[in-house]
Amino acid sequence: MQPTNNILETETIIYSKLSSYFKLTKFTLSALVVFSAVITYFTVAEEFQIQKIIALCIGGFLVTGAANGFNQIIEKDLDALMNRTKKRPLPTSNLSKTEAFIFCLTLALIGVFLLAVFCNLLSGLVGFISILLYALIYTPLKRKTPFSVFIGAFPGAFPTLIGAVAATDGFGQIHFFGVLLFFIQFFWQFPHFWAIAWVSHDDYQKAGFFMLPSKGGRDKSSRSQILIYTLALFPLSLTPYFFEQTGWISATIVSAMGIVF
Repeated sequence: MQPTNNILETETIIYSKLSSYFKLTKFTLSALVVFSAVITYFTVAEEFQIQKIIALCIGGFLVTGAANGFNQIIEKDLDALMNRTKKRPLPTSNLSKTEAFIFCLTLALIGVFLLAVFCNLLSGLVGFISILLYALIYTPLKRKTPFSVFIGAFPGAFPTLIGAVAATDGFGQIHFFGVLLFFIQFFWQFPHFWAIAWVSHDDYQKAGFFMLPSKGGRDKSSRSQILIYTLALFPLSLTPYFFEQTGWISATIVSAMGIVF
């Protein structure tokens, strides 16, 4: 029976490792990010190129997964302090920092390569910049200033820009419509971040994160700023219609969604 037990033990270890690598990428979040990039591509592209779509899906996912992983490597000890993150692969020691770093570096290199070679150089460059901003600037700033949310909004909205750029030829171009979509997703990041920060404020405090717009936490200043940014998002989301980039159907749907939000 010993050989059988060893085989089962080995399979369990392998499964645990693979599952941990999977969790490190934050699969659901990365998939939603890729979805926004692909939808933007379909919206902007004059003709669809299957190789670009595949590269955008795979490359975009790898770039996003790498950024998420680097964030967890840097915040390993802090994640262990919070209820919402203490069961991640690094705090539980299912993965070591070295294992996670090699994995994330591999994802980043392959992801940027796919975007640069099969889409265009500019989309690869934007993908590379998004990793640097998220891991090296946004992540450490979270414990220093609420301004970190502003920095984090850039890599959060870059997938939309990558999708728009990927739809162009040559080195890559940034069209006006792509810029509008980027800024809509950019400003959406603020009520999105702050909604999470409001609910998880006590948990974030354990790690010393300043995620709400006011260092006072759940105070009147935070409430006012959240309201202002949420209201500002409504007219901003209609700019494609005002600039005649979209029609009345999308404007009606966007208006309804804005009112619900």
